[in-house]
Amino acid sequence: MSILHPIIAVTGSSGSGTTTVSKSFEWIFRRENVVAARVEGDAFHKYDRAAMRVQIEEAEKLGQRGPSHFGVAANHLDRLEALFDQYGRLGTGERRRYLHDDAEALAAGLAGGSFTPWEPLPEPTDLLFYEGLHGGVVTGSVDIARHVDLLIGVVPITNLEWIQKIHRDTKVRGYSMEAVQDTILRRMEDYVHVVVPQFSRTHVNFQRVPVVDTSNPFIAREVPTADETLVVIRFREPREVDFPYLLNMIDGSWMSRVNTLVVPGGKLDLSMQIILTPWILGLLERRAGATY
Repeated sequence: MSILHPIIAVTGSSGSGTTTVSKSFEWIFRRENVVAARVEGDAFHKYDRAAMRVQIEEAEKLGQRGPSHFGVAANHLDRLEALFDQYGRLGTGERRRYLHDDAEALAAGLAGGSFTPWEPLPEPTDLLFYEGLHGGVVTGSVDIARHVDLLIGVVPITNLEWIQKIHRDTKVRGYSMEAVQDTILRRMEDYVHVVVPQFSRTHVNFQRVPVVDTSNPFIAREVPTADETLVVIRFREPREVDFPYLLNMIDGSWMSRVNTLVVPGGKLDLSMQIILTPWILGLLERRAGATY
């Protein structure tokens, strides 16, 4: 953790909605005049799309499970921790982008599924903002979570997460249903052992829960709307949270446990801005105080 160069990480698996949540941060940063160095977790994949396909095929020829982007072996987690460490000390570092689709790649003059070159982070910045799979990972060789000043989990229940991923990957990225199912199955062990433990290290989790039937995500015709979901918000330190204020500000909210607030799905963005803005400003006030 760092006083002078704080780090905020939003972590969640593919299809969980971390990108949508990132838009809430963009509003906060713009409104509060915060200059953030943005880092995408996918940029730290070890293989581009073509090389990853080769890795999977080679493993399957040997009767083994192919690697997944959720796992340790398919990512430069050491490089991600090194970035967090460097930024926390110096406010500097390097980033790149993973180009998911052809339109994005065409704009960069590169192939889809490839990476842009590494480049320095912009300077100066007020904080680093990470969005991806591994913002709170701890393994025997890396401890990324220890560098993060504000760690946020985005965790829809599993079937809803799968529906969101299926619709994104089939309708936006052009994958077949069979390909998406294979990816889900290949990732399951890494999801359980690498991704899920992060949500016990977060300062706050936002979990969308549908109130419509999602029992078979593979035949769902559409993603449940915001009004067809609730959001369960769990705080790690409830003594630091003004629950009466939140209950008054967020219409239709209630507490289900002493550390848990439940809000209507349509109030997710409002809830994030009400909850997270004071925390972000607190990090910046602490930073300003340390410079004098």
